[in-house]
Amino acid sequence: MDADVIVIGASPAGLMAARNASRKGVKVLLLDKKEIIGHPTHPANTFFKGMFDRAGETVDQSYVLKNMNGAYLIAPSGGRVAIEAPAYFLDRLKFDEFYAKQTQDSGVEMRMGVDVHNILRNSNGMSLSTDDGVLTCKMVIVSDGINSKLAGLLGLQPMKYSNDIAWAMEAFVEADGIGEPDMFEYYVGNHCPGWKSTYSPCGKDLATLGVYVRRNGKDVTSFFDRWVDKFKKIKGIDDLVIHERAVGGDPIVTMPKQMHTDGVMLVGGAAGQSGIGYSMHAGQMCGDVAADAIAKGDVSAKVLSEYRSKWNTEYRAEYILGRIGLETLRKMEDREIDRLMKTFEDEDFSFLSGNSTHKCMQLGLFMLKKDPHSFLSYKALFRSK
Repeated sequence: MDADVIVIGASPAGLMAARNASRKGVKVLLLDKKEIIGHPTHPANTFFKGMFDRAGETVDQSYVLKNMNGAYLIAPSGGRVAIEAPAYFLDRLKFDEFYAKQTQDSGVEMRMGVDVHNILRNSNGMSLSTDDGVLTCKMVIVSDGINSKLAGLLGLQPMKYSNDIAWAMEAFVEADGIGEPDMFEYYVGNHCPGWKSTYSPCGKDLATLGVYVRRNGKDVTSFFDRWVDKFKKIKGIDDLVIHERAVGGDPIVTMPKQMHTDGVMLVGGAAGQSGIGYSMHAGQMCGDVAADAIAKGDVSAKVLSEYRSKWNTEYRAEYILGRIGLETLRKMEDREIDRLMKTFEDEDFSFLSGNSTHKCMQLGLFMLKKDPHSFLSYKALFRSK
């Protein structure tokens, strides 16, 4: 066989899956249809340290454009809630190159410019039809992104709510001093249905502006153009240069559904897993389970279900709570968002501790104590909108 495990897609999740499997002695081949790692770049280029810590990875300053102090969550009225936590604006190309080198150094063979057209099971394992001809292996890890064609060919339904992908458009913008602030800004409200508009300073005169829109189709150009106009008014900027736009999708509330079957596991966007740090952690779990399955000589769905079990333990509750929160936000009117955000303005949330469920409960108690009526805003979740 060409490898024990073939990983399809050099996303952060795919790289981690390949790296971890190889570190456990498995022969791994990684394929990616891009000719060069990181080209074209992905619009996801920011993360918070807490999310990255979950993957057990250490931030390397070689791929950080700007160290940030956190983010402001900004209501339609302009009210803001500060979320103070170490965060980073990435040079996404250098980030991808950093982890690609780490993956290669672990012993993984990487072949760029190779597209996979189909995957078939046979008595000996898996056969892949590719630009490099037919390749064979014992099992496959699919990390080909949010529009995974291979998951569909394998008969898998990766996302429970696939119509809830947040389609994104982001662009570097240039103006005097626009990159100097040390907090990200996330604007919520009906100007950007279902999620957020973003302003991410990355140093000196550069920043990115973006929109993440749900349930309004894949083309979010009109939302982005309106956001640029609104941003210029908010900041009092007349001369703003917009550079090349990047597009993509974020499966933030789609909820993973089928993550594995006989001889196959899905990871990253292909599995409905959102966020760079979280996807990398899922990739690590996936790679570890793959290596263990190869060592056992059993890549059946039953053995690979350990991957789902690990992911559920770490993230299922968090994803459910996140979906409830963003579905409520999607259905709320701007005036309701303003009132809810008012409850949190100027508050110090360092009292929050424990896992995501515990923190949610603590926030609920805080809301009931400060403004019981603010808790009623969650009734929006039950609207049919």
